[in-house]
Amino acid sequence: MRPRWQQIEEENPWLDTQYFDFDQDPDVAIKYGVETGVLPCFIFLDSGDKEFARLSGEVSKVEILKVINSHKDK
Repeated sequence: MRPRWQQIEEENPWLDTQYFDFDQDPDVAIKYGVETGVLPCFIFLDSGDKEFARLSGEVSKVEILKVINSHKDK
């Protein structure tokens, strides 16, 4: 999934993307309620750090872009 995200980031340089590893960043996993059965997990936050979408598992670029573009100006 990382190569897919890197492509999305290159095409959308305004995105602020942060990567966390479930095993290395347990505090972040607990904070957002991420469990081992739903990895990878993509949590989308607005400018006020409020979650507006969450995708889990192998997700297509089209699905990811649909979420990003539907909230781009919010």
